[in-house]
Amino acid sequence: MSRPIPGPHKLSPEILVRAYAAGVFPMSESRDDPTIFWVDPRLRGIIPLDNLHVSKSLKKTIRKNKFEIKCDTAFDRVIEGCALPRADHDGSMSETWINDEIIRAYNEMHKMGLAHSVECWRGERLVGGLYGVSLRGAFCGESMFSLETDASKVALVYLVAHLKLGGYALLDTQFLTDHLKTMGAVEISNREYLERLERALGVDAKFPLNPNADELEKSLNAVLENSK
Repeated sequence: MSRPIPGPHKLSPEILVRAYAAGVFPMSESRDDPTIFWVDPRLRGIIPLDNLHVSKSLKKTIRKNKFEIKCDTAFDRVIEGCALPRADHDGSMSETWINDEIIRAYNEMHKMGLAHSVECWRGERLVGGLYGVSLRGAFCGESMFSLETDASKVALVYLVAHLKLGGYALLDTQFLTDHLKTMGAVEISNREYLERLERALGVDAKFPLNPNADELEKSLNAVLENSK
């Protein structure tokens, strides 16, 4: 359960950095709603970086190099993709929580090196990806989208490989969803989350935008081999 709390409706990098460091984050009711509310969940979703679950079929997809993986080449397009309505399992359309103010603010965060995207490409077409906020040793995943089967899952696997290579200590997913649960996400108390966050903020990690190809492959293979 989440606790909406009062706060500014105009976002800035300074406000966002302070908020994430305190364990809260902004959302909106819908794409067209200009209102921002701040969320402090009683239970938090995280993915332990040494416990990512990758199914056999997903491993095959990754090893076939079905997608070309890039980072930070189309951050604005990734967040726009995440802001699109998406179909639920029952066929209904789910409204996004990402409004124009959030899009503007996180694009600004990206330009400052505080937010990053992992992208799945098929030729010139962006077919999936995710984005999140990077604060020292903590990466706070925000949202993901997929236009082709498994694209967002592949992006998540590559995110973990990048985070392990960069020395990160925490991957925050905000909430625990059925989709993330299949990938190894777990739910912890807000108190435990804040303790982990404090430790992660003491880690001097850096998101590897242009990693050595051999080092990234080694990190990726370690993620796949260690997965359950």
